[in-house]
Amino acid sequence: MDFIKDYLTLLTINKILIWIAILTLVIEAITALLRFGFGIQATQSTVFIANFTFGLRIHHGYLGIILLLIAFTPVFPFHVKNILIIIGSSLLLSDLIHHFIILWLIMGDPQFHLTYPR
Repeated sequence: MDFIKDYLTLLTINKILIWIAILTLVIEAITALLRFGFGIQATQSTVFIANFTFGLRIHHGYLGIILLLIAFTPVFPFHVKNILIIIGSSLLLSDLIHHFIILWLIMGDPQFHLTYPR
């Protein structure tokens, strides 16, 4: 476990960016597989949580923003900050890529809905 902690603590900016790129591609591949391979659409498949979110859609990019904000608080050691930065950035980038590149090109619409359809 110390090896992982040491590795994460000593990550350079370039290695962090590489990990962000890799994880972003993995998350986007899973998202695209769910959307196009299994026909799952978040506006339909997650509508049951609309009452809990006051009708607001929860994109995985939002979770990424929260993780990034947490990463820049002074209470965490560097290895935790680095993993939060990698995961948070990857979630945010994947969501942006999915909506504003993939869906826009394939569907002709980014389908970035802030609320659930009524």
